[in-house]
Amino acid sequence: MGRLVFFAIAFLLWLLLTWTFELPRVVIGAVVALLATFVYGRLFTNQPGRFLNPLRYLRLIHYIPIFFYHCIKSNFDVLYRVIHPERPIKPGIVRVKTTLKSDIARTFLANSITLTPGTMSVDIDGEYLYIHWIWVETSDEDEATELIPAKFERYLRGVFE
Repeated sequence: MGRLVFFAIAFLLWLLLTWTFELPRVVIGAVVALLATFVYGRLFTNQPGRFLNPLRYLRLIHYIPIFFYHCIKSNFDVLYRVIHPERPIKPGIVRVKTTLKSDIARTFLANSITLTPGTMSVDIDGEYLYIHWIWVETSDEDEATELIPAKFERYLRGVFE
């Protein structure tokens, strides 16, 4: 069932991105979705029926502007550090704890952090993420968790768990 849901979502995404129903492109989309299903289908979810819940997609749509807000805010922060004459940076790697349970949710969180300027996910080790931070405000795990992943986690929890 999980692979079937994965295939359906991947194929639908292909159709939405290509926005064509020409037979060769539809066949290519089906083949690509099928290959992705065999490679990644079992990693997608343990409970595929949950991904048919429309509330999850509304939560994902709600997450997008929140992500963009933090991304733009971080862009201005990095811009300030780049144009400042003294280049105020204090880089380092901090360990933060995530409360997300599924691998896909943790991966989505790590990618959201990496796409936000000034931070980059280096590693995921169980419930911990190692983040390279351009301005290490604190090395305390709990405080760093509140400053980096917490702003994304509560929204992603609604999408993936």
